[in-house]
Amino acid sequence: MVHKNESAENYLETILFLSRSLPVVRSVDIANKLGFKKSSVSVAMKNLREQNHITVTDAGFIYLTESGLEIAESMGERHEFFSKWLEDLGVNSEIAEDDACQIEHVITEETFRAIKNYVDNH
Repeated sequence: MVHKNESAENYLETILFLSRSLPVVRSVDIANKLGFKKSSVSVAMKNLREQNHITVTDAGFIYLTESGLEIAESMGERHEFFSKWLEDLGVNSEIAEDDACQIEHVITEETFRAIKNYVDNH
């Protein structure tokens, strides 16, 4: 899987996260969650829509497409794995969350699978 960029990945992961707790996801929800200006989120949503990672209804409801969901789930899996693993190693939970957010974007799928396989089997 080829990832577009860290910013897009973070937005897609946030949309997935919000969709699990809200009936619908709107730009304002994303802006509130990430602490960004709504105008910045609107630009990002336009880019994600052009890349066919999301659809936006006339009412402003945001939905992940198949490709957007695939990226979001991949980032979510990586984030969950690395934050738990780092905490298991004794890293403070807040630091583990921050570091997991960084790590999840910079390693390849092959490296992630190798690390996960190693950790799961040792």
